[in-house]
Amino acid sequence: MSGLPYLDADAVARLVPAARAVQLLEDALRAGLDPEETPRRPVVELPAGQLLLMPAAFGRYAGVKAATVAPGNAARGLPRIQGTYLLYDGETLTPLAAMDGIALTSLRTPAVSALAVRHLAAPGAGDLVVFGTGPQAWGHVLAFGEVRPLRRVTVVGRDPARAEAFAARCAALGLETAALTARPQEPGSPARVTDEVAEAVREADLIACCTTAREPLFPGGLVRDGATVVAIGSHEPDARELDGDLVARSTVVVEARTAALAEAGDVVIPISHGTITTHHLAGDLADLVAGRVAAGAGPRVFKGTGMAWEDLVVAAAAYEAWHGET
Repeated sequence: MSGLPYLDADAVARLVPAARAVQLLEDALRAGLDPEETPRRPVVELPAGQLLLMPAAFGRYAGVKAATVAPGNAARGLPRIQGTYLLYDGETLTPLAAMDGIALTSLRTPAVSALAVRHLAAPGAGDLVVFGTGPQAWGHVLAFGEVRPLRRVTVVGRDPARAEAFAARCAALGLETAALTARPQEPGSPARVTDEVAEAVREADLIACCTTAREPLFPGGLVRDGATVVAIGSHEPDARELDGDLVARSTVVVEARTAALAEAGDVVIPISHGTITTHHLAGDLADLVAGRVAAGAGPRVFKGTGMAWEDLVVAAAAYEAWHGET
């Protein structure tokens, strides 16, 4: 075999199932991986969007993902987020493989969220509300189903047809489903939702926010105590899916404090408004897995922005599984 092997989307998904990805991330954290030591990713502004470079090293491997975010791609029928991953030998830095960056992102992000849910949510949590109808929303349904006994999924989307199609996919998994339409949020205005969405949020055990929204998706006061909310749609300090009321009421866990305080608008904006302080963050993923986070009586929130160590852990596992087949 000659040339650098390339693992396409189908190969990545086949080589590392969702449940395996969740466990790999937990194992890495238990083995001493410190999310706080992950290098900050450069974000380069481009005419069409952004270029993100995400390097990391751990154990026997190093790697970097070159990801692009192009907001205008939706109108072209193209993915908003694209990218390529390069995996290297950790000692020699010899290139080992390239792989589909979209597939890697679509796998590791829900796996990270599911890892947080595994340690934050009540054992019987089974009523899920998903905001969003894209690949990340679908990935979160599948990943959450690996760590909690999902019974019902309510999808909230801007496009009724897409929400209905998403609900049909969930129904094919044997889940009870409902499809609701989101109310567009006006910049700077308090979040407003329909009565049906409000009721779904009130009853939910789990809420996954997987959107491109820049303003809160729903009033935080709707979320009941003990519910777990995951927000992964934003990696910018001036965009958020959750309001300050919810964040202030909740036990808040982040991937890494350094990353959250630089990139997570769901945290940065309440701090800038004086709603919370940096001390409000209960811990990062390593703290959570190690049992160093004590959940309070209110809701639990996990805010993710996506980090390079997560890509590396899953990419290395995909490569090792591929190598074992060849």
